[in-house]
Amino acid sequence: VQLQSSGGGLVQAGGSLRLSCAASGRIISNYHMGWFRQAPGKEREFVASITKNDLMKYYADSVKGRFTISKDNAKNTMYLQMVSLKPEDTAVYYCAAASISGVVGYDYWGQGTQVTVSS
Repeated sequence: VQLQSSGGGLVQAGGSLRLSCAASGRIISNYHMGWFRQAPGKEREFVASITKNDLMKYYADSVKGRFTISKDNAKNTMYLQMVSLKPEDTAVYYCAAASISGVVGYDYWGQGTQVTVSS
């Protein structure tokens, strides 16, 4: 599966953005999907994930209550709705797909989209 992320940009603190991850080649309902981010000088970190059947969603503590992960299987696209953005959310955001589960590991990665939150 090929993943193409988009929707990043520059936003003021307190603002909102919605990231998209469009999949091609395979249908995303076959994959556990996730969002990760990497800030300058830091390691990549988990942000959110959603199971194949959409029943379970997981979030990093730092984004709980502010970010929402979702999928539109008809569009073969995953989303990350981000509200109440903070400067510490500034990072390159990556979408990823796992054939088995997020615990086992992610097999496919998108190219990343930059999110910059100004104070």
